[in-house]
Amino acid sequence: MDRPRLQERLARESDPRESRIVSRQARDLADSGQLATDLDVDLSVETVVSNLADAPEGSTLAERWNWWMDALTLSHGDYRRFRVRPDAVDEEN
Repeated sequence: MDRPRLQERLARESDPRESRIVSRQARDLADSGQLATDLDVDLSVETVVSNLADAPEGSTLAERWNWWMDALTLSHGDYRRFRVRPDAVDEEN
Protein backbone atom coordinates (compact mmCIF):
# COMPACT_ATOMS: atom_id res chain seq x y z
CA MET A 1 0.00 0.00 0.00
CA ASP A 2 1.49 3.28 -1.14
CA ARG A 3 0.08 5.65 1.47
CA PRO A 4 1.63 8.88 0.07
CA ARG A 5 0.25 8.09 -3.39
CA LEU A 6 -3.20 7.31 -1.95
CA GLN A 7 -3.21 10.49 0.11
CA GLU A 8 -2.25 12.53 -2.94
CA ARG A 9 -4.91 10.86 -5.07
CA LEU A 10 -7.66 11.37 -2.48
CA ALA A 11 -6.65 14.99 -1.85
CA ARG A 12 -7.36 15.83 -5.50
CA GLU A 13 -11.08 15.33 -4.92
CA SER A 14 -11.59 15.93 -1.22
CA ASP A 15 -10.36 17.74 1.84
CA PRO A 16 -6.60 17.19 2.30
CA ARG A 17 -7.06 16.63 6.03
CA GLU A 18 -9.61 13.90 5.43
CA SER A 19 -7.35 12.33 2.82
CA ARG A 20 -4.60 12.14 5.43
CA ILE A 21 -6.89 10.41 7.92
CA VAL A 22 -8.35 7.96 5.39
CA SER A 23 -4.93 7.10 3.96
CA ARG A 24 -3.75 6.36 7.51
CA GLN A 25 -6.69 4.00 8.03
CA ALA A 26 -6.00 2.36 4.67
CA ARG A 27 -2.40 1.77 5.71
CA ASP A 28 -3.60 0.17 8.95
CA LEU A 29 -5.99 -2.03 6.97
CA ALA A 30 -3.21 -3.09 4.60
CA ASP A 31 -0.83 -3.79 7.49
CA SER A 32 -3.43 -5.95 9.22
CA GLY A 33 -3.63 -8.34 6.26
CA GLN A 34 -7.34 -8.78 6.96
CA LEU A 35 -8.52 -7.78 3.48
CA ALA A 36 -5.96 -10.07 1.86
CA THR A 37 -7.11 -12.95 4.07
CA ASP A 38 -10.84 -12.35 3.60
CA LEU A 39 -10.92 -11.42 -0.08
CA ASP A 40 -7.53 -12.50 -1.42
CA VAL A 41 -6.96 -8.90 -2.50
CA ASP A 42 -3.90 -6.76 -1.88
CA LEU A 43 -4.95 -3.28 -0.90
CA SER A 44 -3.82 -0.76 -3.50
CA VAL A 45 -4.62 2.83 -4.37
CA GLU A 46 -6.84 1.58 -7.18
CA THR A 47 -8.70 -0.82 -4.86
CA VAL A 48 -9.43 1.97 -2.37
CA VAL A 49 -10.51 4.51 -5.00
CA SER A 50 -12.73 1.97 -6.75
CA ASN A 51 -14.51 0.94 -3.56
CA LEU A 52 -14.96 4.50 -2.37
CA ALA A 53 -16.62 5.33 -5.70
CA ASP A 54 -19.40 2.85 -4.84
CA ALA A 55 -20.47 4.85 -1.75
CA PRO A 56 -23.56 7.05 -1.83
CA GLU A 57 -23.20 10.24 -3.82
CA GLY A 58 -22.68 13.39 -1.80
CA SER A 59 -20.81 11.65 1.01
CA THR A 60 -17.61 13.08 2.41
CA LEU A 61 -14.42 11.09 2.01
CA ALA A 62 -14.60 9.83 5.61
CA GLU A 63 -18.25 8.85 5.13
CA ARG A 64 -17.38 6.94 1.93
CA TRP A 65 -14.54 5.14 3.72
CA ASN A 66 -16.83 4.23 6.62
CA TRP A 67 -19.49 3.04 4.18
CA TRP A 68 -16.95 0.65 2.66
CA MET A 69 -15.80 -0.57 6.11
CA ASP A 70 -19.45 -1.16 7.09
CA ALA A 71 -20.04 -3.13 3.88
CA LEU A 72 -16.98 -5.26 4.61
CA THR A 73 -18.19 -5.80 8.17
CA LEU A 74 -21.56 -7.04 6.91
CA SER A 75 -20.05 -9.37 4.35
CA HIS A 76 -16.81 -10.59 5.93
CA GLY A 77 -16.62 -9.84 9.62
CA ASP A 78 -15.39 -7.03 11.77
CA TYR A 79 -13.78 -4.12 9.93
CA ARG A 80 -15.15 -1.52 12.36
CA ARG A 81 -11.72 -0.90 13.86
CA PHE A 82 -10.68 0.68 10.55
CA ARG A 83 -13.54 3.20 10.50
CA VAL A 84 -12.78 6.91 10.72
CA ARG A 85 -14.16 8.35 13.94
CA PRO A 86 -16.19 11.52 13.37
CA ASP A 87 -14.31 13.28 16.14
CA ALA A 88 -11.00 12.52 14.35
CA VAL A 89 -12.20 14.48 11.34
CA ASP A 90 -13.42 17.32 13.55
CA GLU A 91 -10.07 17.46 15.36
CA GLU A 92 -8.29 17.88 12.01
CA ASN A 93 -10.47 20.87 11.05
